[in-house]
Amino acid sequence: QVQLVESGGGLVQPGDSLRLSCVASGRTFSTYAMGWFRQAPGKEREFVAAISRRSVNTAYADSLNGRFTISRDNAKNTVYLQMNSLKTEDTAVYFCARGSQPQSQGGRYPHEYDYWGQGTQVTVSS
Repeated sequence: QVQLVESGGGLVQPGDSLRLSCVASGRTFSTYAMGWFRQAPGKEREFVAAISRRSVNTAYADSLNGRFTISRDNAKNTVYLQMNSLKTEDTAVYFCARGSQPQSQGGRYPHEYDYWGQGTQVTVSS
């Protein structure tokens, strides 16, 4: 069983930055792609970013326009999401997830991930 624990969320103003972290349990972290998703109230969970197991490949939601950066540190079993120039529409619960297939590139759809964290709230408001 893999456990994922997110942290780093909070209340910020538009234009601010936040860095989310997600720590995974177990010894297989470096074998799997990791992803970040978010879910706003009344909306479906949506893809934010994904990173392959050795950070060779990354993918982002088109709507982000380069404001977010995903990275990982396999020695620390941790994946990060650096969020810059935050907007009110970025307000959501942010989830990290582990890719369901070893050595995958990381997908854009929730069904491509098998383990999920509990989420961390990000609120962007003036």
